[in-house]
Order: sequence, then C-alpha cells, then structure tokens
Amino acid sequence: MAVNLQAPETLLPVAGVRLASVDAGIRYKNRNDLLLIELEQGSHTVAVFTRNAFCAAPVHVCRSHLQNGSPRYLLVNSGNANAGTGDLGMQAARECCEQLAELGECWAEQVLPFSTGVIGMQLPVEKITAALPEALAKLDENGWLEASRTIMTTDTVAKAISRQVEVFGETVTITGIAKGAGMIHPNMATMLAYVATDALIEKDILQRVLNEVVEETFNCITVDGDTSTNDSLVVMATGSSGVYVGSEGLPAFQQALREVCLYLAQAIVRDGEGATKFISIDVQGAATRVEARAVGNTVALSPLVKTALFASDPNWGRILAAVGRSPVEALDVSLITIWLGETLLIEKGEPAATYREELGAAETKRDEIAIRIDLGRGEASATTWTCDFSYDYVKINAEYRS
Repeated sequence: MAVNLQAPETLLPVAGVRLASVDAGIRYKNRNDLLLIELEQGSHTVAVFTRNAFCAAPVHVCRSHLQNGSPRYLLVNSGNANAGTGDLGMQAARECCEQLAELGECWAEQVLPFSTGVIGMQLPVEKITAALPEALAKLDENGWLEASRTIMTTDTVAKAISRQVEVFGETVTITGIAKGAGMIHPNMATMLAYVATDALIEKDILQRVLNEVVEETFNCITVDGDTSTNDSLVVMATGSSGVYVGSEGLPAFQQALREVCLYLAQAIVRDGEGATKFISIDVQGAATRVEARAVGNTVALSPLVKTALFASDPNWGRILAAVGRSPVEALDVSLITIWLGETLLIEKGEPAATYREELGAAETKRDEIAIRIDLGRGEASATTWTCDFSYDYVKINAEYRS
C-alpha cells in the first residue's frame, strides 16, 4: 500500500477543460483505460518530455504537434506504451490523432497522444478509435477524478490535487493528475502528469515556469533508477478565468503550481512499487546544487540503503559508503556530517560519540525517514525523495506482463 497517501475525494473543475474516461479494452479488463481531454480554443499548452533516447512514438508526435499547432485534445491510453514499436508505432500514434481530429473537427496537429504501459507491443489502434465516439459524448468538466484512475498502471492509489491561488484579489484554479509507481528516475518527469489552470498566462512564460518547477519537484524523485520511454508532463492554461498572470502575479502562481507538482511527485514515490517507507534525503553544504543532487541520488539509488531501510535495519554504513562513492570531485570526508532522522551518525567524518544502535533502530522503524547530509564544502543544497525496496518490488516487476 502507498505510504501515507490517500486517493482524492474531490477535485476542482477547471473552466475550459472537459474530460472523459472510457473502457477501450486495450489491456485491462473491466476498467477505463482511455482518457480524452478537451481544451477550449485559445488555450496555451506546454510540456516537458523524457530524455530517453528510445522515447516512445507518442512523445515524438507530441513534440512535433506542439511546435505546429495549438492543442484541442489530449488522448491518453494506459496498458500499452507504444514504445520500441518502430515505424508502425509512429503510424499508430498518428492514426489515432487523425481519427480523433476528424471526429472532433480539428487538425490532426491539434491532438496530442500519450501512452503508458508495456513497452514493445504494437498499439491496438482499432480499439482506441472505436472508443472515441463514446469518449467525445462523455466529455465533462467534472471528469478529473475518474481521469486520475484511468491513467493508472501499477499504481495502487490515484494521484490528484487541486489548488486555488489569489492573484490581484481574483481566484485562479489549478488541478493536476499523475500516474507513476515504477520506472521512476529524474531525467525530466518520470511519469505521465496533466495539470490545468484557468489562468491567463503567456505561453513562453508558462514554459519557463514549468521548466523551473520541474527541477524542484519531478526531477527530485526516484524509485528505482529507471527513466521511462514515455515520460510526459503537460500544463494547460485555458485563460477562462480572465485573470492575467503577469510579472507581478507570477510568484504566487508559480508557488501554487510548485505545490501541485510537488504533491504529485511525492505521491509517486509514496506509491512506489512495493514501497513501505517514504524517504527524504537532504544534502546541504555542497559547492553546487548539481553536486548536492549527485550525492542525494547516489544514496537514493543504493539498493543496499533501500533494502536496509525496508528491514528497519540501522546499517548506516551503507549510507556512508553511498556518500563516499558519489561522483563528487575531491570529496573531503573529514568535513562530512550525517544524520538519520534526529540521530547523529557521523560528525566531521568521525563516528558520533552519542550514537547508539537503539536510536538508529527507532529512526528506521518509521514509515517516513529523513536522511540529512552536510558536505561542509559550500552553501548549496538539494533534496531527493525516494522509497525503500521491498520483496513486492521484485514480485510486481517479475509478474508485470503475466
């Protein structure tokens, strides 16, 4: 089960956005697996995508369509990633766009396709296109909750949140959904996520804000070190509220967007495949933020650290070893101090005189664990969020295609 994470009970509609979820029978039985999102004309849409060289066909198509058109529809399927599918996969993604464009009376370039699921299987285009009329007929501004469930794969909990922010005394709404539990690691966003707002904001400003927010949220999480072929994060601004977010209102809007993205990012880690512990790794005293992130990622990716924490074993030598092998030039261990929760482990490179095994054991028994590392070489800092490795992680991934 997810660590201290509950599925949302309500979400706020965003004016100018309608959603529909239907059962296309792509892979799962008796559940919705196709999501359609309709945007009001004039909406601005920005995105960031995976940097995986084997990126999926829909990622290629989305990048192209975002350059050439103003999206009216987003089409998302679960159960099939349409990745590693070659030219046929590209044709399939484009055909889905063309079929939806014909029914929705827009250009094919105004459709953005997204897929998540098993890699290496051809997309069942006929199942998707057959479900499009039903999806168009069901479009509703209150479709967010079902949408959050529709995009799930190995997720155990739907991930979604709404926030409202005051800009010059007027209310702006932001609602977002995400999916992701495994194949999670920074190199963009490591999942699928869709965030909408009714704010009126220029496209280039929205893209800049998104890029900055991603670096503080989705690029700070890892479950297993694998970056997906399909990672996509989309932010849609309809402008329907009429509230213009310019330079003066931007800080408040950006903070609200950051809160939405941080919640979704941490929700992915809390629902990491087989996770029983939520772990934050705070690295401070680094020469640069890049350096701090490198240390945090090394600790977060250590299977030995993750399995020890799953077992509630205060084997802090594993943390020490991970810090020591971090890709940081001329790391001086005599400057390093490490805490596990409130318990001091290492002080200036030496074992802490106050440490006792029972103190470390108490920290590792918590379902939320904090590791703090001070490198003693600068003022930069960064936080990485991860989870433990349990028996279930292996089971889930061993049986994923069965």
